Amino acid sequence: MARLRRGDRAAFGTLYGWYGDALFREVLLPRLGRVELAEDVLRDTFRVVLERIEQYRPEEEKSIYFWIRRIAINRAVDAHRADQRGRRLEQAVEAESRVQSTSVEPDNALERDETRTRIDAALTTLNPRYAEAIRLRLLEDQDREACAASMGVTVGNFDVILHRACAAFRKAYQPEDE
Repeated sequence: MARLRRGDRAAFGTLYGWYGDALFREVLLPRLGRVELAEDVLRDTFRVVLERIEQYRPEEEKSIYFWIRRIAINRAVDAHRADQRGRRLEQAVEAESRVQSTSVEPDNALERDETRTRIDAALTTLNPRYAEAIRLRLLEDQDREACAASMGVTVGNFDVILHRACAAFRKAYQPEDE
């Protein structure tokens, strides 16, 4: 423990050798079900262990394994939630892109101008962040990373904003036939 607290890499390697495989096979893989995700969480677990080794109290724990195991379980729960959110968001974005790709483009300039006017009118009724997300991603066709950087948010946050913006736009947009 003293060597770990001093940041001794060999001691950390020994700790990983003792518990890494057991944590992976007995704790992480059964909870997460995906090898890649379990490997990422194992890596993150030992990063946290290294950062928080000062918080470990041998007199309060049966073994350091149980302390590390608790960190791994917490990280697995967080990763599982994030993974599920990401999958739902990917499905929503795919559904949005299918809807967009099946829309019919106007044949002439007059129809395009009228459609653009209705789109602009609908965008003015939206939350300004939602309107900006739609303009950047769908009208200007910028990639997600550029849109997120332009709005000062992470790519994940931008995806959420865009998803909500599309839902709000659907409610606000009045096609010509209505």
